[in-house]
Amino acid sequence: MPHGPPEVGVGPWQGPWPEDDHWDPELLAHGDRRNVVDRYRYWSLEAIVADLDTRRHDFHVAIENWQHDFNIGTIVRTANAFLAAEVHIVGNRRWNRRGAMVTDRYQHIRHHPTPADLAAYLHDHGVRLLGIDNLPGSDHLETMPMPRHVCFLFGQEGPGLSEAAREVCDGTFSIAQFGSTRSINASAAAAIAMHAWIREYADLSGDAAWRG
Repeated sequence: MPHGPPEVGVGPWQGPWPEDDHWDPELLAHGDRRNVVDRYRYWSLEAIVADLDTRRHDFHVAIENWQHDFNIGTIVRTANAFLAAEVHIVGNRRWNRRGAMVTDRYQHIRHHPTPADLAAYLHDHGVRLLGIDNLPGSDHLETMPMPRHVCFLFGQEGPGLSEAAREVCDGTFSIAQFGSTRSINASAAAAIAMHAWIREYADLSGDAAWRG
């Protein structure tokens, strides 16, 4: 195939099995076709999460869930890629997981019935709540001081942040745009915000930062 091997992952383990606790016997026996980096081949789900927990970053991501928005899953997938501390779902408990591509299994996800509940939880843990909102008065993501302990809150595609969410945010920011459209896709905005945090605070000095 011109774009890579016909199968993702690896087949059954060849040779004597390793004996450390993080290996998954089922994967060793039958192969590991999951979308995980090579470091985690044949590891159990629990072992992967435990290893990620030793390195999680200090930012959180929150998404309002009123319309079963497909973007929620995509934002969760990006939060996993950038190793967010937690992802918070605000509103309806059930959410569209399709876009997550099973990355939600490796990401801590917490539910809050209302934006006020989210804000109370974050403030109890010393985390600022910043919403993305391209209305007048919002700070510019490109020039604002980026808090280290922060949660980025995103609204639904189309309506954006709810009024209740705006009321409990510690501030809002917008992303610079130069074309004709009024807004960009919610999952794209989330990726930009998370990467802005990564550029400011992530440790890029070792090989662990490059896991593609």
